[in-house]
Parts: sequence; structure tokens; C-alpha cells
Amino acid sequence: MPECHVVVVGAGIGGLTAAVALYRRGWRVTVCERAPELPATGAGIGLAPNALRALDAIGVDAAYAVGSAVPATMGLRRWDGSWLVREATAGISARYGMPPIAVARPAFTAALAAALPPTALRYGTAVTGVDDAGGRPAVRTAAGPDLPADLVVAADGIHSPLRRAFFPAHRGLHYIGETAWRCVVDAPELGVTAMSESWGRGERFGITPLSDGRLYLYATAVVPAGTRWGDVRVELRRRFGSWHDPIPALLERVGRLDAAGVLQSDLHDLAGPLPALHHGRIAWLGDAAHAMAPNLGQGGCQAIEDAVVLAHLLPAADTSGTVADRVPSALAAYTAARRARTDAVRVRARRVGRLGAVRNPLAAAARDLAVRATPNRLARRGLDELFAGFRLPGGQGVG
Repeated sequence: MPECHVVVVGAGIGGLTAAVALYRRGWRVTVCERAPELPATGAGIGLAPNALRALDAIGVDAAYAVGSAVPATMGLRRWDGSWLVREATAGISARYGMPPIAVARPAFTAALAAALPPTALRYGTAVTGVDDAGGRPAVRTAAGPDLPADLVVAADGIHSPLRRAFFPAHRGLHYIGETAWRCVVDAPELGVTAMSESWGRGERFGITPLSDGRLYLYATAVVPAGTRWGDVRVELRRRFGSWHDPIPALLERVGRLDAAGVLQSDLHDLAGPLPALHHGRIAWLGDAAHAMAPNLGQGGCQAIEDAVVLAHLLPAADTSGTVADRVPSALAAYTAARRARTDAVRVRARRVGRLGAVRNPLAAAARDLAVRATPNRLARRGLDELFAGFRLPGGQGVG
């Protein structure tokens, strides 16, 4: 039986999850990543119950692989520290079968990469294009000869060159009006156990405990695209230094970081849904398929869902018959299974971001009152759509 070969473009969380899932279904896997090696530094990522159930479906235990931090509580606060929404993580775990966890992103990607044979990973290999005109795609790289494949997984990120090449009429990215800062600090003595996001007027500050005692911090502000500061550490203290504890103490630790230790990026999402999540024998996933604002913490989670559903729908490489001939119908099923859910999450993330970005004092006060007054049953319904909304095609649940 001919060997089935998938080329995955991009070694981020979505690309590596797809590679692991397909490798475990018997496919020969090649992962092309333009970076020279796996990142050793970076921020954190929250894995919600939906992502953890998806990982469990392919035999990946994120907490076992890299350790995890389970916050005691999670919720939303005002800039002065008063809680707008707060829920014990034990209740979330009871409702969805597992709690959300937080992991260091570099450790998680390293764990996924370690689940692949070393020969599958090609760092320093930039993909320059894909020829999908014939019956079998050929992946062009700057590092050597073309790579023929039965399937190409485009996990090449928010600025996806492959998305632009195959969907040239699409509107592309949309600036949502905010810039974001991200970093990780050491602060075990502060005893922070809550995962929280705090809202001011046009500014937000988030805190997520990580498994190694460090804290993943992020902040956003409404500014014109491309706005930059000489020293972002000074700018963060200016904006957030008078906010509730432990933010001032955390900013003092941010000040000890090298300036390069604080990442800044303007926030974009996809202006609208792609007409399909596949073209020929190419499938898009994660930010390349449906870039979304980080306001729900679902960008990486939806990429993981994508990868697991894609692998579930594709035939196992040891299935009788010609596996390659079944790829096009599997990719059409993948679009049908994922396009509506991911676009609904993208739209919802944008709407939540608009609430957090309110700058008018009266409007911000009204917003806070409305959030605080939202009945628990409505809030839980929203979490149900995210955390319990993942299903493998065919109605099969996961977990």
C-alpha cells in the first residue's frame, strides 16, 4: 500500500497537534517550520476543557507532559479590584469534567514535538508555495527540492501566506483597535492563585498562574495600529501602576525583565470567514484559518480542536483501499464540521473585546453594572458553548 504523506506548514500548537494526531493514525509526517529551532522563551497559554478533551482524544495529556497550574478561581474584575464575575474552578471542573489549566507555551510545543520522530521536524525550512494544480500537491521550500504530499496542512499563522495565495479575494486581517503586551514573571511569593482579567477604560490586564510558579501576564490598550514606545516597561507602569493588587507588584517584576522580555503585538482577527477551510488537498487550521482576538482565550484551543477533527475525518493510513483518494471528501467534511463553530467563536471574541475596550466613563460604568447583573445561568450558557461545544463529527463526544 502506498505510504500516505502529510506536510504540515508551521510548528505552532495547531500544526504540531495535527502532526501528532496524523502520525498516530499512521501517516508519514513532515513539519516545515521557518524558525531555526523550537522557541525556548515565550508566554503562556490557557487550555480550556474543550481543548483538553480534544487532546485526550488523540492520547495527549497536556498536564502530564508539561505540568499545569489549576487556578483556584477565575473571573473578571474592575481596575479597582472588585469582582464582576467570579467562579471557583472546582465548579467548572464538575460541570465540564476537567478544569482549565495553564501551561508555558514553549514547554507545551516542545512536548508535542517530542511525540514525533525527529526526522519529521524540519526547522529553518521556509515554505515558499504549494503547487496544488495536479492530483498531488507539491510543497516548495527555500531549503531544497519540492516535497510531494497527499495532504498539506496550512498552519502558517495569522499572516498565512498560503491563505493569501489560495484565497486572494478574501479581505484578510482586521485590526481590532488594540495593542497587547505579554510576558512571564517569577513571583511565587505573591501567592497568586486566581486567573483573572481586569477591565478599566480602554485597558485590560490579565493574570494567569503557570505550573512552574511563574505568572503569565498580558495587557491591552486601545491605540492606533503601529503605536510603539521607547520602553514598554515604563509604559505599562504608567497605565496600570495604580490598579489593584497584585498588579503594582507584578509590574515591579516586569521592570526587572529585559525590554525584549515583554512582547508587544497589535491585535487582529480575520475580517470575515474564509469561503472554505480547504482547497483541493490543502486544509487550513488555527490562526491561518480563523484568526480571532484573544478575548476568550480560545485561539489555541480552537486550533487544537481543528487538528483533532481533521485527523479524525481523514482515513487512517492502514485503512484498506486507496487512502489518498479519500482525502478530498474528508477535507470537505472538515470544512462542514469546523467553519461555523470557529467563526461563531471569532465573532464572539470580537464582541467581548469591544466591551473591554469601552473608554467613555459612563459607558464603562454601565458595562460593569451589566456584567455584574448577568444571571449565572446566562453566563454558564456562554461557557457551555465554548467548553462543552466540542464534538467529533458524527455526534461522538470526547472525554
